[in-house]
Amino acid sequence: MFDTLTPERDTASPAAYDEHAVVRAAVAGDVAAYEQLYRQHAPRLFAVLWRLCGGQQARAEDALQEAFLQAWKALPAFRMESSLGTWLHRLGVNAALMDLRAQGRHDHDSLEDRDRELPGMGIDDPCAGTERDLERALARLPPRARAVLVLHDIEGWKHHEIAEQLQMAVGTSKAQLHRARGLLRARLGDMT
Repeated sequence: MFDTLTPERDTASPAAYDEHAVVRAAVAGDVAAYEQLYRQHAPRLFAVLWRLCGGQQARAEDALQEAFLQAWKALPAFRMESSLGTWLHRLGVNAALMDLRAQGRHDHDSLEDRDRELPGMGIDDPCAGTERDLERALARLPPRARAVLVLHDIEGWKHHEIAEQLQMAVGTSKAQLHRARGLLRARLGDMT
């Protein structure tokens, strides 16, 4: 999906990329500048959203699109006090979590469809089997437990941030994390 979305900046010279200048240009209506911001941040954000959405590529793409639409509308209000990546990350996670809340307990997508959507895991890769097993086990976790695990263990969020975002008590966030880790261990144990 992101084959053509590689950052266009000079990675050898971080000073060559002035994100604040690109943000200002995008706010002024420069579509190419906004596209540059998209190319810079979309691949990493998509990876997070894909995990939050349980490996469902279409849902992750929808959340990514929603995040960048919200960013386009709200970019003039962005104060550049924090990293643009952090702000976009929050927009994307919020979009994915809203989708998970709306989804509720009704998941009509089959696990086989999700397995076919696992990106970037070719059979030539010796770690592909292990990665695929982990992603499958993660995708099969209950949505709230998966969200807590991804946000805490992969994204490094604190329990109070997760609790606020998922509208749950801090203790519930901790319990969901414990539950998710146990389920993940059990599912990975069943696969060996």
